[in-house]
This record gives sequence, C-alpha cells and structure tokens, in this order.
Amino acid sequence: MSAQAVRKSRKNKILRFTVDCTAPADDEIFDVANFEEFLLNKIKVDGKTNNLGDKVRVSRDGTLVNVSVVAPFSKRYLKYLTKKYLKKNQLRDWLRVVASNKSTYELRYFNIQDVSSSSSA
Repeated sequence: MSAQAVRKSRKNKILRFTVDCTAPADDEIFDVANFEEFLLNKIKVDGKTNNLGDKVRVSRDGTLVNVSVVAPFSKRYLKYLTKKYLKKNQLRDWLRVVASNKSTYELRYFNIQDVSSSSSA
C-alpha cells in the first residue's frame, strides 16, 4: 500500500466525539438543545460555517451531545467551541471542559475551596 492510499483511508474514517453535559443540565443552568444548535451553526467544514453536509452530524441524547465526523476533525476544536459557548452564556467562571476519555469531554464544576474556613491560625 502506498503512502497516498494510507492518507486517503484515514480521511474517510468516521470519528465520534461526545460532550457530557449531565452535571450542569441537571442543575438547569445549561441548555443542551441550545448547545446542539450552537455547534450546528459554528462548526466549520472546509473553512466555512453552515457547510456540514454529510460530513458532520450533531445529535443529542438526553444530556449528551454526540458529534460524528467523516472529515478530518480535531477533538481540540470541539473543546474550543464548547468553551466559546460557555463564555457566550457566562458559564465559563463555573464550568470547565475535561477530557474523561479518548473521545469524550465532560463539563464539570470548578472545585472552589473556602480559604477563610480552611485556615485556622
């Protein structure tokens, strides 16, 4: 197999990524349907938004958002868009995006410790 044939076969591979929004959605501070719509409008394919075609599929399963991609796609780009959505909705101060495994991101709350109660001097 030539190097060019190997590159073509990699590009046609279907990648599946998941964003788990369970914690903030259960607390009703995060709208999963709105986040799904945001991803549909903001994901770029070939340098253009609203150009998803058959290459990108975004679906929602309860509090999980699934992104299936045929084209070469970076998991880091999905994290970037998630952080952009959090900033737009003023949730970035309370939530962070953490990779829970190779193909999944999870939205978690920051662990904020009360400094005044922990120091007993």
